[in-house]
Amino acid sequence: MNKQTLINTIKASRKEIKCDLVIKNITIIDVFNKDRFVGSIGIKDGYIVGIGNYDGEEIIDGTNKYICPGLIDSHCHIESSLVTPAEYSKYALLNGITSIIADPHEISNVMGTDGIDFMLNSSKDLPFDIYFMLPSCVPGTCFESSGATLLSQDLINYYKNDRILGLAEVMDYPSVAYCKENIIDKIYDAVHNNKVIDGHGAGFTPMMSNTYRSAHILTDHECINANEALEKIRRGMHILIREGTVAKNLKELLPAVNENNSSRFCFCTDDKHIDDIANNGSINNSIVYAIKNGLKPETAIQMATINPSNLYKLNDKGAIAPGYIADFIILDNLEEFKISKVFKAGKLIVDNNKITNYNASLVKKASGLYSNTVNLPFLSENSFTISIKRKDNTKLNVIEIIPNKLESIHLELNVDDIKSMNHNNYTEFKPSPKDDLAKIAVIERHKGSGNVGLGILKGLGLKEGAIGTTIAHDSHNLILAGTNDKDMLFAAKELEKMHGGIIIVKDETILAHISLEIGGLMTNRQYHEIEDDLKNLHFAIKAIAPDINFNPFLTLSFLSLPVIPDLKITDKGLFDVTKFEFIDICKN
Repeated sequence: MNKQTLINTIKASRKEIKCDLVIKNITIIDVFNKDRFVGSIGIKDGYIVGIGNYDGEEIIDGTNKYICPGLIDSHCHIESSLVTPAEYSKYALLNGITSIIADPHEISNVMGTDGIDFMLNSSKDLPFDIYFMLPSCVPGTCFESSGATLLSQDLINYYKNDRILGLAEVMDYPSVAYCKENIIDKIYDAVHNNKVIDGHGAGFTPMMSNTYRSAHILTDHECINANEALEKIRRGMHILIREGTVAKNLKELLPAVNENNSSRFCFCTDDKHIDDIANNGSINNSIVYAIKNGLKPETAIQMATINPSNLYKLNDKGAIAPGYIADFIILDNLEEFKISKVFKAGKLIVDNNKITNYNASLVKKASGLYSNTVNLPFLSENSFTISIKRKDNTKLNVIEIIPNKLESIHLELNVDDIKSMNHNNYTEFKPSPKDDLAKIAVIERHKGSGNVGLGILKGLGLKEGAIGTTIAHDSHNLILAGTNDKDMLFAAKELEKMHGGIIIVKDETILAHISLEIGGLMTNRQYHEIEDDLKNLHFAIKAIAPDINFNPFLTLSFLSLPVIPDLKITDKGLFDVTKFEFIDICKN
């Protein structure tokens, strides 16, 4: 706010000058008292100046309608949408979201500070507020190979930027617990600059949460049940209830919310594909679900507005009250959260489910700098060979998928029980579609190091062929799952030609793919240009996994994240998250 805006808003508040916009006789959602009342609202120079009887240049009759603050997604990764910040903003606005707190650690793991700069530059001057948390863990852990390493000195100057709100999800618990210099320096810098620090407490015990709070880590979005959420709240944490494309925790966590503790909860999406947002909404749908399951509408809206605003120190957002930026939604129906109009800084931006006043000339295309990020070593079919040291009662350590969860199960299978290996002369693992067992591989793709981590996967439902992607959290190496080595090799080579993306193959033929030329994570294209690609992916997966009922691409991409229990895989091998150590595929 400049000085003249301050003067204008004060004068308009006392009716010395006209408001720009007045909304009459509308039901106002009061996020402070978790209540509602009918009133009129005056707006001047993008700010709400008062609730009362005002006159304005434009008058809107709000009779029988509702007004609530613009929604705030408290934690998301824009890269996971597959599109650029500008394209993401359009679909967020259509769902009533006017601000987000984003963590750019996906592209930072590929491109380092160039990735942060790209996200900052490509999100400037949009009719949508994108704030950022600085990536805390690049690489995520020492158990994987990343495209970059970011130290505290690489990040410190970013705190001068007003859109940097803090330090993003700290996921390397051992480094915090044992006070490793790199992470302690990052935490200290955030505290010293009066910034918020996000956590990542997957599988935490209460004692581990004690350690995180002692390190001034304030939030967690990895809770999997209500009791875990309540334990963390007792220790002073804020819980970000996640409902993404794969990780869906709303059903399990909502019972923890009550009228006494609701101020400690926010909604977030974390990782959500753009087609999922376009077709199924975002945190607006979390609000609807919460209302349908017994939460007061005002409480559900509080969790998506003033709560994240207070948490991240966005002091002029999140409420319909004087002094707050006029980011708001007009609703036709409260319980169903049916959006009629969305306003950004007092300007109409969405009207009857259509974007208006969006300046397309502001959209910045990524340069070719971001296109050459898939650098594979020499690969052959032998690169995917899994040798078995067969003895009596030989067991295999297997990753088992839990549909719609980021967690996995550490399964131990007897070799003799696998249908494809029931002959004594086998000395290598062969995928067994009848047992729903496939190969999984993670190939280091940043520096061509030659690292290839191999494992066995259960639960993907592949009957034939292979799938692959360069989206592999958090280091974003190339990850593949397949029923045969030829298709896995073919998929890897095609992904390199495409400069990254997602692919489905069968008999060394591409069934469907989408190219993601920005760091192997995003595309410059608009959603309507890639919509058919995304539809084709979901259609084609049924040709090789006919019974699948969850998103296999994002599910695959999280199997390489070695901070979420129980068993994961990186380019360095099979990783037991509960023990924080690598293990062999064979257990004799």
